[in-house]
Amino acid sequence: MFRKTLTLFAVFAMALAAGYLLIKPEPAKVTESFELPFAANAQSTDPDSAEETVIEEMVLGNPDAPLTVIEYASFTCPHCASFHQNTYYDLKKNYIDTGKIKFVFREIYFDKYGIWASMIARCAGPEKFFGLTDMLLSSQRTWARAGDDLAIVNELSKIARLAGMEEDQIQGCLRDGVKIKALVEWYKENATADNVRSTPSFIIDGQLYSNMSYEEFSKLLDEKLGS
Repeated sequence: MFRKTLTLFAVFAMALAAGYLLIKPEPAKVTESFELPFAANAQSTDPDSAEETVIEEMVLGNPDAPLTVIEYASFTCPHCASFHQNTYYDLKKNYIDTGKIKFVFREIYFDKYGIWASMIARCAGPEKFFGLTDMLLSSQRTWARAGDDLAIVNELSKIARLAGMEEDQIQGCLRDGVKIKALVEWYKENATADNVRSTPSFIIDGQLYSNMSYEEFSKLLDEKLGS
């Protein structure tokens, strides 16, 4: 087990060894200070390959719903964890599961731990993404405050295994330097286009909104839906 943990930690280290500078988007732009992860055992990360990598949108609900809600969240953001514990489940029950809204989840990367968690969630595939997202956000205080990098890697790997992921699957995904670079570019493009400055933020019917209670959310959605 110790050897597996060290191996997984080495994979995470490769992903970040090249020094991705993960920063908050500024009002007018997102800073371009990124270096490619050319760690010895990581997969190639040439710019052309990253540009060709398609990042899948993670979507819940009726794809033809009359209203689309996009959440921008970070896996290490305490307010995002609070939103999912106090608002999201009612939102899902009353608006997503009933087909009233199409819900899109987009990650924001403020730090290395946030992108590690995102990689774990996406490694499991779209069918397990939201389940893993729930696990990661509900246990954020445990894994994000576990201690040093090795301790956090260990906690994240536990969550991945609970979701049914195999060790070689986790390591293979985390060695994918092309995917990491593509995710960062995707995040930068989205955050800039929608002028996202904080998390959680929401794009509802094309308009930007900050965090809100379920009551506020429900009132706004009902107004947009005309109900």
